[in-house]
Amino acid sequence: MPDTRLKALSNRVLKLNVDWVLPIAAVMLGVLLFLLNPTILQVLRNTVFDEYQRWSPRPYQDAPVRIIDVDDESLTRLGQWPWPRTRLADLVEHLRSAGAAAVVFDMMFAEPDRTSPEALLKIWKPSASLRSELSSLPVHDTVFADSIAKGGVVLGHAPTRTGTLPNHFVKPYSIVQIGPSPMSFLSQFNGTVACLAPLQDATAGNGAISFIPDNDGVIRRVPLMLRLGDQVVPSLVAEALRVAQGERNYFIKTAEEEDAGLESIRIGPLTIPTTAEGEIWVRYTKPVATRYIPAWKIFSGQVPQDLIQNHILLVGSSAQGLMDLRFSPLGGTMPGVEAHAQALEQIIVGDNLQRPGWAPALEVLGIISGGLLVGFIGMFAGSLLSAGAVVITLILTVWGGWYAYSNYGLLLDPVTPGLTLLMIFIFTSLIHHAATERRQRWVRQAFARYLSPNLVNYLVNNPGQLELGGSRRECSFIFTDLASFTNLMEKLDPAVAVTLLNEYLDNMIRIAFKHDGTLDRIVGDAVAIMFSAPLEQSDHRQRALRCALEMHRFASDYAADANQRGIPFGSTRIGIHTGEVTVGNFGGSTIFDYRALGDPVNTAARLETVNKQLGTWVCVSEATLSGCPEIMARPVGRLVLKGKTQPLLVYEPAFVGDTELAKPDLDYAEAYKLMAQDDPTALNVFKRLAEERPDDPLVKFHLQRLLSGQTGEVIVFTQK
Repeated sequence: MPDTRLKALSNRVLKLNVDWVLPIAAVMLGVLLFLLNPTILQVLRNTVFDEYQRWSPRPYQDAPVRIIDVDDESLTRLGQWPWPRTRLADLVEHLRSAGAAAVVFDMMFAEPDRTSPEALLKIWKPSASLRSELSSLPVHDTVFADSIAKGGVVLGHAPTRTGTLPNHFVKPYSIVQIGPSPMSFLSQFNGTVACLAPLQDATAGNGAISFIPDNDGVIRRVPLMLRLGDQVVPSLVAEALRVAQGERNYFIKTAEEEDAGLESIRIGPLTIPTTAEGEIWVRYTKPVATRYIPAWKIFSGQVPQDLIQNHILLVGSSAQGLMDLRFSPLGGTMPGVEAHAQALEQIIVGDNLQRPGWAPALEVLGIISGGLLVGFIGMFAGSLLSAGAVVITLILTVWGGWYAYSNYGLLLDPVTPGLTLLMIFIFTSLIHHAATERRQRWVRQAFARYLSPNLVNYLVNNPGQLELGGSRRECSFIFTDLASFTNLMEKLDPAVAVTLLNEYLDNMIRIAFKHDGTLDRIVGDAVAIMFSAPLEQSDHRQRALRCALEMHRFASDYAADANQRGIPFGSTRIGIHTGEVTVGNFGGSTIFDYRALGDPVNTAARLETVNKQLGTWVCVSEATLSGCPEIMARPVGRLVLKGKTQPLLVYEPAFVGDTELAKPDLDYAEAYKLMAQDDPTALNVFKRLAEERPDDPLVKFHLQRLLSGQTGEVIVFTQK
């Protein structure tokens, strides 16, 4: 017995541990998936961020940033690209004279001008006079350098993943680092393609013309700082801001926490929050025509000065043939120079888009808290509640991401937490479903064992009977109850008491099934059995009485065995009665039960309880005994049960040892007849019987009645 209890306890503990561990394990898998950050998650996350921008792009505000566009019309009017650098020098002069804050070239000048006179001399074979005349003309790159040297011009260089730094690379800026070194966080390049040395020497700014697109080629972020070899260099956007403000220094602030990366970059009075890698997320506006100024209009003097004065002017190209096109989060393509322009605009107007360093930690916290909630609900709750919980959690996750973006310009990832929560829900729901199926199989097996086989077979073969309603039918009923079991429960270890009760009930019900009885109910240690339902049984009286007698024999042997082992297991009282009842399915739309309703059911239950006052263990009514002529029984009396007005003739089966098939008890029958006739001699006869049978409870009961002055065979009970 102790081994059985220990095994059961171990199984319960193991199941409890598994139920708790599985949701936690699912959450840990979700966190691992988040940390691994596979490409598919990156693509989905970026797609959601793009949708945010499409739903709510940055409202365009007139910032002091314009694009001087070498568009197709400018090429038509002024000639094909590349233009002579003298023309670019003229462009710089026009813009400077109009008061430009900075002129930023989003293009490379890594080779000498091929239209310059000295370049033409290498191609042509001019006469001596023409050679002399061409040699006297100014070198175009020199003219361009002289124009640049007057200030306010930013040139670019093109970083490369391979290669080395050029021999000549100017850095007209200083970088001040606040906090740990940012080198390990910045996007790394090993080489760069720089402008011609004279142009570098003349320029006020030298920025990296570099985008770091995502896997799908979309430009979502623009770097402000890069790592070039073993040094930190600014981007074209950063240099444009610095030169426009007349500043010399950059202040790079990194987080004190280990592996947290950059926090911000300060350029003059502007403090720009960045990603850990020194980038900014660009919040794009829809295409705005006023952002662009065609280059040909500058030369023709058709541009108002207020569109140039104190503006950062980015010189780039939207011409299709020059192929400087990039993918935009808003969909479609855009000139590469526009990404720089939009980044400058949002920095200046302060409408920054951020994915702060604490965002991943918040998302992991969301995965853990939401995952545990969804996981445990999925493990322990029903399917509707589980589905409702995950839907609400997903809605809150998606809404939280959108709210953070639309109100605060924050990019919080709803995809990874959402997919993780969905994965956890599916995982735990599958486990819950499997566990539910196991429980259902166990329940089906339990019902197949404990529910009456005849009822199970009847309902399986007649599924149409699974509806509310009933019919009138004569049935026989057995009610049993175990004496003093409540006291036994108080004295014994609960596990021992439950084991005893289960074994007792199992055998009692097995006997009922053996006689094709239908289990009506089990209430604690009490059992109710009915016969002739759902299938009619012509011999239901005999079945009921023989079943009750076999139950009595088993219960007596079981109690004797338990008592020999020192366990005060009580005896079983049994009542049997027959009558017309309504049998069928009763209840409602929520649940119904197959049972019998009617006075005979209550009468059988009262006959079981009246045993306690009679001192007997089995009482059977005449209605039942009348169908069992071969079974010996002796009359108890005409009993008026509590709540009844008509007497009911009740018998006790005659027992000799372990069998009820005994000879008639003639001595008792004679004494009973005298008592029923109110014969005064009945008292002396019962006294003699009591002396001969000191252990006969029924004789003792009648003797006490007679001694108290009661006569006759009608016995009125005022208690149940």
